[in-house]
Amino acid sequence: MKILVCITHVPDTTSRISFTDGDTKFDANGVQFIIGPYDDYALARAVELKEQSGGSITVLNVGGPESDPTIRKALAIGADEAIRINAEPKDSLFVASEIANVAKDGGYDMILMGRESIDFNGGMVHGMVGEILGIPSVSPVMTLDIEGDTAMMAREIEGGKEYVEVKMPFVAGCQEPIAEWKIPNMRGIMSARTKPLNVVEPSINEEGTKLQKFELPEEKGAVTMIDADNVEELVNLLKNEAKVI
Repeated sequence: MKILVCITHVPDTTSRISFTDGDTKFDANGVQFIIGPYDDYALARAVELKEQSGGSITVLNVGGPESDPTIRKALAIGADEAIRINAEPKDSLFVASEIANVAKDGGYDMILMGRESIDFNGGMVHGMVGEILGIPSVSPVMTLDIEGDTAMMAREIEGGKEYVEVKMPFVAGCQEPIAEWKIPNMRGIMSARTKPLNVVEPSINEEGTKLQKFELPEEKGAVTMIDADNVEELVNLLKNEAKVI
């Protein structure tokens, strides 16, 4: 079984974000980068499936050389090889097109990725990849089991779960509790140094979108503490300052 796991190189959620050049460029100085948390779930499930049924795992990232440490961590967790498409991930369609271009001739049985990245939170890449390749795409996937050439999945829907069966190959956008995150051990870290990381150039160069400016959310206002017994003051503030009643 051949599995392709697509991972993102994103800022840790605890990092303070800022911008430069008139708020047109992301300032990466001092920012800790990680594998996208939802991608971590996809990779963990891929490792479990490989342990159960054998096969190989390839991790794929669209990004520059700064992504290499993140990719090496994925190799340490259990992937066998890696591909980095040497391009800035400009938008969802660009990323999806590059993934599909690599996957079309790879003979992969499944393409796993997170349900969304945590930088732009678009949640569109898995659907676009499935459409470009003409194969089923399911998201957000909470469980994934394989029986023969059939994948059995449960995905989250409003108010419950939906159970889906598809034939391989397919694309899945993963989320918890599909698997538990895996922490690389020393053996995995050492072996990751010698595993192949192939860098390929992008298949397309045109820009589908153009960034104008980044904006940070407005700072939250101060909190006013009110004694639990002072209902009159609470009502007064809600009416005259917050203006919600």
